[in-house]
Amino acid sequence: MGVRRLSGAVLLLGVLLGVLVDVGTARPAAAHATVVTTMPADSARLDSAPAEVVIEFDEPVSLGAGYARVLDGDGERVDTGAAEVRGSTLTVPVRDGLPDAGYVVTYRVVSADSHPVSGAFSFAVGNGELVAAGSVGEGDGADPGVAVALPAARWLSYLGLTLGLGVPLVLATCWPGGWAVPRLRRLAGAGLAAVVVGGLLSLLLQGPYAAGNGLGSLVDPQLLGTTLDSTFGRTLLLRVVVAALLAAVLLRSWRRGRAPGTGWLIAAAVLAAALVVAVAAVGHPVAGPLPVLAVAVAAVHVAAMSAWLGGLVALFAGALRGPTPAGELAAALPRWSSLAAGCIGALVVTGVLQSVREVGSVSALFATTYGWVLVAKVALVLLVLVAALVSRDWVQQRVGTRRRPSRRVVAQAFAAGEAPTTDGTATGDPATEDPAAEPPATIGVLRRAVLVEVVGAAVVLALSAVLVGTPPAKAAVAQPVEVTLPLQSAGGTTGAGTVQVLLDPATPGPTTLHLYLFDADGRLTQPQQIGVTLTEVGQEIGPLDVDLAPAGPGHYVGDPTLPTTGTWTLTATVRLDEFTAVTASTVFPVR
Repeated sequence: MGVRRLSGAVLLLGVLLGVLVDVGTARPAAAHATVVTTMPADSARLDSAPAEVVIEFDEPVSLGAGYARVLDGDGERVDTGAAEVRGSTLTVPVRDGLPDAGYVVTYRVVSADSHPVSGAFSFAVGNGELVAAGSVGEGDGADPGVAVALPAARWLSYLGLTLGLGVPLVLATCWPGGWAVPRLRRLAGAGLAAVVVGGLLSLLLQGPYAAGNGLGSLVDPQLLGTTLDSTFGRTLLLRVVVAALLAAVLLRSWRRGRAPGTGWLIAAAVLAAALVVAVAAVGHPVAGPLPVLAVAVAAVHVAAMSAWLGGLVALFAGALRGPTPAGELAAALPRWSSLAAGCIGALVVTGVLQSVREVGSVSALFATTYGWVLVAKVALVLLVLVAALVSRDWVQQRVGTRRRPSRRVVAQAFAAGEAPTTDGTATGDPATEDPAAEPPATIGVLRRAVLVEVVGAAVVLALSAVLVGTPPAKAAVAQPVEVTLPLQSAGGTTGAGTVQVLLDPATPGPTTLHLYLFDADGRLTQPQQIGVTLTEVGQEIGPLDVDLAPAGPGHYVGDPTLPTTGTWTLTATVRLDEFTAVTASTVFPVR
């Protein structure tokens, strides 16, 4: 039954991955902020200078260590320096009395998942010459050193988590005799120290990452203060404090080879739960829809990962290496086998739920960096599960309660010259030996299988650290454009109505555009004239006119061709009557 249950977990992984392929029609999660609309619109020409520039994102953002500036054609700032963010709206006040000229808005903000988002667009006032958005401003990429250091810090934290939480958990639930092994106490202490160090490094690196600076600004007080003033920074700091408290409680009570008392274990369990939540409550889970549910799923995933991988280390470094009596193995291994099966099941279910939320379609899975890293992680997990099947099979055949002497076992493939007895089982069965006897000769099979699991798990943790810092596939793959925009006059006045834009697909080549025009009361209305243009300012493409055909009251359809990838701006110009002309625009990625 045990092997069948674990085999079922592997099968469940395949089935749920099939579900992942079928959710291509699901709405994308807003897990990486993108611009919805700007006022003024990209490439707009205004009669007079605006009092402020407004950028609307599809999720809450913060300035953090970033910036938001309005520059003239010479790169000089013309904003007041008082940019602010309220929810998903970034407002940049502009100085009074700006002359007729071209201007560029450049920004770098931090999305809810802690990733920086940057961009630029331009507008002109009066007869001023439109300035290319890429001609002024600053680079938007992350420093190479910071880009490498951040995943390394995350990997250190994850590795420490498996040791600091997983090892004590397995000793408390499966192998009480392991409390007497000094090596395991050192590993658990080193693991919690790694969580503290990894958290501190992430805290220091977030400022340079958000600002686009290098490692030289690692201890910049201003950047550090900005990070600590954010929810992300405070959560990281909480993680560091809780890990330090857990280390103090655990190591103080675990000494002289004795197990901690019940009170100490309860305190350690509460702190461990808080640490798991602090790890789960950053990054992609806190962005997009249903963040509380997403954090809960991530917490279960982190806890299951820590228990399983930490248990493997405890087995390999303690129970399977030292002179562990056969009786202890006979009692501990079946318990561990059941715990591991439960952890694997939790990892499979929560992992697929997370993948559906962050990927959503087979095209995103194989067309993005996030998707390919996830594919590599899943493939490696499958290999680790094969080794786990070998381990569980060995346990069930030699020390399990449900033994099947006549059945050939997978573990025999790992046995190097170990002779079975006439009943099909290997010699040295600890279930029939004296409890103080040495472990069976066939224990080498289990050691090799667990070693494969440990090595594979270390690589899985590294891939997990990369995934946390990679924009989710849903944010990186082309998504249909679906947005409702306010119509505004040249002076920025709104209230004339709205226009709904539907563009699918947002990929290079032919696409389909639907426009729905509504008046101030929300009713479909027929304008005197309507036109749409597409522009890619950074590559100096456009404006490209889109031919529109009426498809019903207030409804127009076009079939434009997007010539290349990039950040495109769609501008709709509407003449409601002889005296009233209004516009609306949106910015969208083409991938």
